[in-house]
Amino acid sequence: MNALVLLANGFEEVEGITQVDFLRRGGLNVTSASIHDSKTVMGAHNIPVGADALLSELNPDDFDIVILPGGGVGTQNLGKSQAVVSIIKKYSAENKWVAAICAAPSVLGDNGLVKGKKCTCYPGFESHMIGGETITDEVVVDGKIITSRGPGTALAFALKIIELLVSKEAAVEVAEDALYK
Repeated sequence: MNALVLLANGFEEVEGITQVDFLRRGGLNVTSASIHDSKTVMGAHNIPVGADALLSELNPDDFDIVILPGGGVGTQNLGKSQAVVSIIKKYSAENKWVAAICAAPSVLGDNGLVKGKKCTCYPGFESHMIGGETITDEVVVDGKIITSRGPGTALAFALKIIELLVSKEAAVEVAEDALYK
């Protein structure tokens, strides 16, 4: 299974890097992609991160899941990107996995992807979850949409993705190896 983690300037580092790290530990082929013109993406806390590739150089059809880390500015940058919006809409239409954490589920909500679904997001972004039923669980899965609440839920989010795309056993093994719960 191939995972695409989209990195935008201002992304929440814990949410982006945890996904890349844990999903690789869980057996997924992960590509981090900058949505900008440089592979170096500046995180919300001024930590520069080197992406594996530029989104513009990739074929979205090569991936089974797209993951959007949050962060206030990062989420704004994701939502303004026509490429990102095109990918999430395409994946949703093709019943492929779409995952977002923290403020990033608002990009899904603003584009109609949570309508009629249960979802979660960082507190204060509920108004963006248009037509969705926002609940406060750490991770919410409804159909092929996976949402999570914030930096403190990044590990649970990654483990749920591993469980759904690889296996429950792989998720348990990664959690145990990381001394998580």
